[in-house]
Amino acid sequence: MENPQTLYSDIIKHKHHVSQSRQPMPLRSRAAQFAPFAALTGYDDLINESARYTEDMPELDESRKAELNDKLIFLLSRERPPEATVTYFAPDAKKSGGKYLTLTDRLLKFDDYRRSLLFASGIALPIQQLIDIQSPLLDALNW
Repeated sequence: MENPQTLYSDIIKHKHHVSQSRQPMPLRSRAAQFAPFAALTGYDDLINESARYTEDMPELDESRKAELNDKLIFLLSRERPPEATVTYFAPDAKKSGGKYLTLTDRLLKFDDYRRSLLFASGIALPIQQLIDIQSPLLDALNW
C-alpha cells in the first residue's frame, strides 16, 4: 500500500477552494443532504404500532365469574358501598388485545341496563372487563 503523503503530494499543500460568487452552505443544510430518505411516509409509525405489545383478553371460567358475582353482591348490598380495587381488561383501540388496568375507587352501584359498575369518580366499567375485585371489607372476611 502506497503512502498517502506521496500519493497526493502534488495537491496536499494547496488551499481549500472557496467560491467568490457563492455563499458557503450552512452546516445544517449540508447535514440534511446526508439524512436518510423516508420513501414511505408513515411506515415507521406502522412498524412501531405493530411492534407494540398487547395482551389477550382472559377467559374467566364459570367458578371465577360466580366468585366475582358473589363479591359484588356482597359489596353493593352494604348501606354505603366501600372503596374497592378492581383489576380490569381495557381493550386496545387500534389492534386486538389490550392491557390490564387497576382502579381504586368507591363503588356506587351496578347499572343493569348498561351492565357496568359505576364508581364515585364517574367511571362506568363494563362488567365483562372485570378480572378481580379486592376490598378491605373482603380482606376482613378472608375472602
